[in-house]
Amino acid sequence: MPLFLRRACCACLMVLFAAYPAATRAQESQELVDKSRLVLEKLLASADFTRLKAATKSAHGVLVFPSILKAGFIFGAEGGSGVLLTRDANGVWSYPAFYGMGAGSVGLQIGFQDSEAVFVINTLKGLNAVLNNNFKFGIDASIAAGPVGQGIEGSTTTALTADIEAYSKNRGLFAGGSLEGAVIYERDSLNKEYYGLGATGRTIAMDRTFKNERAEGLRAAATVK
Repeated sequence: MPLFLRRACCACLMVLFAAYPAATRAQESQELVDKSRLVLEKLLASADFTRLKAATKSAHGVLVFPSILKAGFIFGAEGGSGVLLTRDANGVWSYPAFYGMGAGSVGLQIGFQDSEAVFVINTLKGLNAVLNNNFKFGIDASIAAGPVGQGIEGSTTTALTADIEAYSKNRGLFAGGSLEGAVIYERDSLNKEYYGLGATGRTIAMDRTFKNERAEGLRAAATVK
């Protein structure tokens, strides 16, 4: 996908998110946390996602997107919002930091699709790429579809050696396209609304400076036994 197209797509999404009134952002942030918990619980409990459960036990982090919308007819676009949690050496999960995804594409594609997705971050390289903001799948870190039928299309890298593994349950039909080159970026307004001034993806997920008890259910859902 051309660089100008990726930048234009992400810029449009950021403008739309910034235009939300504060009250709407407050509602959106808690809804994202609650929906992310439900997606994690559902996929981790599914017999189709046994690799996801095993991978989460040793992951450096997870990105959970309750809804990634993808639509197109020749020109395509996809995007959504989600959360990042990191896991320390003791297996304790951080509080969630808010992130968005945006991508555009041109080619033979048609349809509409809505996906629930969990991205397991296997390596420190993958985690640092996400935390550095404006990270691109398949460019700043390798990505592969998890070994299940509903996996999101990824690179040719095998899931076992990829920096990030993608798992999803899809609704709708979409022919063509890929997550290669999709941009992951911080939702600054949601981070600050949920935690306060100074809250960033790194200070929340890595430095663990911020807490919010309304996210305890999500942290518990990520704890695989």
